[in-house]
Amino acid sequence: MLLYGLNYAPETVGIGKFSGDMATWLAARGHQVRVITAPPYFPQWRAQGNRYRRAHSEGVRVWRCPLWVPIQPTGPTRLLHLASFAVSSLPVLLAHRRWRPDVVLTVAPAFFCAPGALLLGWLCGGRTRTWLHIQDFELDAAFELGMLKGTLLRRLAEAWERGTLAGFDRVSTISGAMRRRVVAKGVADHRAVLLPNWVDLEAIQPQGEERRAANPYRRELGIGAEAMVLLYSGSMNRKQGLDILVEVIQQLADLPHMVWLLAGEGPNKAELAAAMAGLPQVRFLGLQPLERLNDWLNLADVHLLPQRAAAADLVLPSKLLGILASGRPVVASSGAGTELGQMAEQAGLRVEPGDGAGFAAAIRRLVGDQPLRQQRGRAARQLVEQRFGQEAVLQQLERELHR
Repeated sequence: MLLYGLNYAPETVGIGKFSGDMATWLAARGHQVRVITAPPYFPQWRAQGNRYRRAHSEGVRVWRCPLWVPIQPTGPTRLLHLASFAVSSLPVLLAHRRWRPDVVLTVAPAFFCAPGALLLGWLCGGRTRTWLHIQDFELDAAFELGMLKGTLLRRLAEAWERGTLAGFDRVSTISGAMRRRVVAKGVADHRAVLLPNWVDLEAIQPQGEERRAANPYRRELGIGAEAMVLLYSGSMNRKQGLDILVEVIQQLADLPHMVWLLAGEGPNKAELAAAMAGLPQVRFLGLQPLERLNDWLNLADVHLLPQRAAAADLVLPSKLLGILASGRPVVASSGAGTELGQMAEQAGLRVEPGDGAGFAAAIRRLVGDQPLRQQRGRAARQLVEQRFGQEAVLQQLERELHR
């Protein structure tokens, strides 16, 4: 199998982590796996070793192709960023015609890579099946979030997208709502596959209330046992709608012993930090080491997952699965009928996007009700065990590859 996509290990968050897990798991099962990807750059938006190079890691041969990374990502610059990788990687991709992979699996974003994958399949004379895996509807999100504008531009983009989707033998995506959107875009139902993201249920486990005060992060960060930790961890960009937290934190200023931890990187981090300057008990941190992820996620008494309304059902945040696995409740902003909203109603509390007062009220309720926190945390763990275990999902992928 040839895996073709923008993000890959050693990126520890988002798409790069899942692509890395997929490739190494398949290689360990005896599959020949090659990867064409960009240098690591996410979520810092700074490319490391931005040049052509090859490597061999954990049984996988990896080709890195350079790309342009904007200092301040906007709608147009993001498109140029994605297109730059599609152009730089095309010669490397087409050179794999001689290898003739059984499957070329392209991960979107970047959707700009999809035509190259289809071209490779055609050049291989039908021996190579083409598969598009959609982690993020990047074009839809760009228009819905206002990063791209114009009725004519959107019609042209959607027409190109529909034509491209029609060329793939298989199109998969990570949630039921996103799969329905794929079918609505013209993909035949039998070619549309639900392939959710996953979580390592052994690596991330609930630590229990009795171990709460002993969490090493509490000692390192000087957080007392009486403090309630509200945690956001992940990418900081426009899709997250993190600006609502400024209002939320102000509304909850009367609650004692509240510590707000906002950890991650992204183009909106500096702006968010400036907006929260002077707010008590708010700390901005960087991404935490992957080997400490279990302690980090269990540090939270309540996880925070704001999201803009326009992003509903265009993405399913990858960070959600780690939150669920930790057995801690979450407050998420999402519509009632969305997949994220339905999961949040089981694993915590759901509020409407943009409702700062509602978000604050949900946090206030969970902070003041320990039995409710524990009940929703247990439900979170049960949900992820039933649907999102790594072995189960990747075994499903392997079966689909053999069909």
